[in-house]
Amino acid sequence: MTEPVRVGVFGGSGFYSFLDEIEQVAIDTPYGTPSAPVSIGTVAGRRVAFVPRHGVKHEFPPHAVPYRANVWALKELGVQRVLGPCAVGSLQANVKPGDFVVGDQLVDRTSGRPATFYDGPVTTHVSFADPYCSVLRDVAVTCGREQGLSLHPRGTVVVIEGPRFSTRAESRFYSQQGWEIINMTQFPEALLARELEMCYANVSLVTDYDVGVQGEIAAVSHEEVVRVFQENLGRLRDMLFAMIERVPEERECPCATALANARFEA
Repeated sequence: MTEPVRVGVFGGSGFYSFLDEIEQVAIDTPYGTPSAPVSIGTVAGRRVAFVPRHGVKHEFPPHAVPYRANVWALKELGVQRVLGPCAVGSLQANVKPGDFVVGDQLVDRTSGRPATFYDGPVTTHVSFADPYCSVLRDVAVTCGREQGLSLHPRGTVVVIEGPRFSTRAESRFYSQQGWEIINMTQFPEALLARELEMCYANVSLVTDYDVGVQGEIAAVSHEEVVRVFQENLGRLRDMLFAMIERVPEERECPCATALANARFEA
């Protein structure tokens, strides 16, 4: 009997492949096709599904990623836990390029993205007070520390609409709020996973200081983001492999019952 697929991974900028000896599965969803066919392989005896969120040729900019199709496709395969690594910019001087951040909060500054599976007629209000699964976060922190990474065990990511980068004034504002990192894809991906009762954790790789953090620094560029990400891709891949091996079999976190008492029915 084939082992079920219980773990899924979304790849970000510069992260277009993850697994070896894969089978590819084309999945059509009520929300269209995912960014790419789902690749399924094995890590530590566990079957794992992988989707590059921007497509295999980075053809989907952040605001145009088919987030609902991507998340739905993993759920259709039976995935229960999702790892969402991504490249981020730093908003604080102590969060340095090459560091890893295991996010615990996010701030949504996007606009106009389809951000829910529940458009009615049944009204559904999912709790999102803690957007990242505490169990997966603990696994991430443990694995990162064991591998000797420069790792921040918590951090708030502010998610901007993109595809442009921030102005200096915007970046300065985000920094002054005490938020640690900035990204363009964590929302609505994390929320959509919660709406389908999947655990979701983020591992952020810091690729640059965002504009305005260190004074009059050179503006961030996509080329620089991808360069630093590629330099650290091996370390990120090793961390994710270790996480997949350590994910508990049983689910005892609130993510698994996120829809309980979330629906308003007259």
